[in-house]
Amino acid sequence: MQSKNTSVESLAEIDELIANVVEAGERIGLPYIATSADVGDPSAMRGVDGQPYAETKFSWFDPEFDYWNDRTFALRSGFIQASRICAEPFYYDGKVLRSWRQNRALEYFNAHAEYESYGVESAIICPCYMPAGVLGVAVWANNKHVSNIADIFKENASQLHLLSLKFLSSYRENVMPAEIPELPDLTRREIQCLKWAALGKTDNEIGTIMGVSIPTVRFHLANAAKKFGVFGRAQAVRVATSMGFIGWRDQS
Repeated sequence: MQSKNTSVESLAEIDELIANVVEAGERIGLPYIATSADVGDPSAMRGVDGQPYAETKFSWFDPEFDYWNDRTFALRSGFIQASRICAEPFYYDGKVLRSWRQNRALEYFNAHAEYESYGVESAIICPCYMPAGVLGVAVWANNKHVSNIADIFKENASQLHLLSLKFLSSYRENVMPAEIPELPDLTRREIQCLKWAALGKTDNEIGTIMGVSIPTVRFHLANAAKKFGVFGRAQAVRVATSMGFIGWRDQS
């Protein structure tokens, strides 16, 4: 569905990006394409006519495989599962997932994960991490083995990743009916409280560490949550992490 703020120019831009995505796949021998602007949302990416891009713009080697109508697909697909732990492009050689460097996350995934490849023999997968913790994914695939997939990946991964980000970000901004969130203006104390809360510290412990009272800690956490438009410390910590206010192992 077209949103209020979607202009004719925006729609033309999205169509051009889709054409670029298709052209790239044909050029590198991975013509079958699957995309998601948000793997946490089972809704299919659709054009202004309401039809899924997977039916009108992209093609898949199995015409009976309508993954966009499968609400559990993201939980079974190995490519999506790996995208949750690997932020850079990677490829599938028919046996394991690899990237341009030794990647411990992918190595662990290859050794321990049970997943489905749905008949894919070769693929390049581009995870796209977007604001507010949204994960999108673009996959270029083939149901036949591509012997030089490693070389193809090395030569094209950067371009494909940028193309994925442009396409999925443009779609989210111009088509999905979502308001653009305001950047919250957190204080230094609010960020400090969120950092310690992210490490599992109680209000009492945070107060002792920072030298403030428990009510003051709760005041700062409540203010941060209010600015994010969420309720409770857990949601505030999640949003703060996804927006880059606090790091994975931040302790200051």
